[in-house]
Amino acid sequence: MSNYSKNIWFDGKLIPFEEGNIHVLSHCIHYGTGVFEGIKCYDTPKGPAVFRLKEHMERLHKSANSYKIDIPYSVEELCNATLNLIKSNNLKEAYIRPIAFYGFDTLGVHPKDCPVQVAIGTLNWGAYVGKDAIKKGAHITISPWKKYQSLSFPASTKSSGQYLNSLLAVRDAKSRGFDEALLLNTDDTIAEGSGQNFFIIKDNIFHTNDKTSNILMGITRETVLKLVKDLGYEYKVDKITQEDLYSADEAFFTGSASEITPIRKIDEHEFSNGKAGKLSLEIQSLYYDIVRGQNLNYEHWLSYVNQ
Repeated sequence: MSNYSKNIWFDGKLIPFEEGNIHVLSHCIHYGTGVFEGIKCYDTPKGPAVFRLKEHMERLHKSANSYKIDIPYSVEELCNATLNLIKSNNLKEAYIRPIAFYGFDTLGVHPKDCPVQVAIGTLNWGAYVGKDAIKKGAHITISPWKKYQSLSFPASTKSSGQYLNSLLAVRDAKSRGFDEALLLNTDDTIAEGSGQNFFIIKDNIFHTNDKTSNILMGITRETVLKLVKDLGYEYKVDKITQEDLYSADEAFFTGSASEITPIRKIDEHEFSNGKAGKLSLEIQSLYYDIVRGQNLNYEHWLSYVNQ
């Protein structure tokens, strides 16, 4: 528990971490009826700053709307609550987890009068895939578990129940000694990682898949597309086949927790002679400069805690 902060924001109030409890018969526990976000706060020359906070809270609301979860706080209120929470916990850096969910009233599948509860927690969470992976590249595997399809779930939302699919994939990967999993769609095209979007690079052109590939429309993914364009490179958004994958020069994951994680190897197939790719590291370096407040051209993406 030492990685977690002393306070949690829960239903409009700052409370001690130990008091952040819900009833065991809450609807969300039994049916996965919650939506959440993953956000990061970085130490900058102007103090702690949250990267793309507004966009994350907007997506939280969009995810909630897909499940008709009526969040009783506006985007602005949630942004302010996040900044106040970080300040109250005296943090310089943090991983931030907002969540909205159905609480306790009825045990039936239909939530009826179950209250919507909202919480925000902060914790110290380092490199999601691992420190070595960030520097040297991750070794990942094609998962035997397929990605759920958008006709079954709204794939572009971050909802709690849907992540059981990711749990199966990453648990299998870890049990076989890999850093992460890459999920395929039922047509064997590439979907995404267990909690990351996916890019390949071939002949200096960046490729990522589109929403028809049953992926989360990631905020870090969108950020990278902007950076690729600003650096003068070309990108293409379309389905990625396994043939595309194995003929690529480089590959990397993107995500708020994973940041920019180069991929050096998928199963027995190596990229960049088994090392993190040059262009992957170039994007990663620019990304870190931005989130740490060292590139002021993108400062509008930062929400400073102390301003």
